[in-house]
Amino acid sequence: METEEAGLALAALAQSTRLEAFRALVRHEPDGLAAGDLARLLEVPQNTLSAHLSILTRARLVTSERHSRSIVYRANLTEFRNVAVFLLRDCCGGRPEVCEPVVETLQACCKPRRKERSRA
Repeated sequence: METEEAGLALAALAQSTRLEAFRALVRHEPDGLAAGDLARLLEVPQNTLSAHLSILTRARLVTSERHSRSIVYRANLTEFRNVAVFLLRDCCGGRPEVCEPVVETLQACCKPRRKERSRA
């Protein structure tokens, strides 16, 4: 990832409605959300949200797919990972112990859900 691409993504997330939209889409992965549902969830007019989603799409943080009459938006987690890696790649200056707390925090919040065992 280049500096310009990372800057575009970070600038897109620097606005509160776009940040909340992206976070909502992350919570609804992998299914995504229809634009109207996302607008209702965020309590934002659909035309306003459309402009914000356009910016997130240009930053490659969001993808969209038409389903009949609605457009379903999804968070592009691969691109978000690229931004995070770009930010952290050189954070430790050759000393991984400096970044270790950040990595541990990310691992703790993103642990896979354990499957419930059925009790027969």
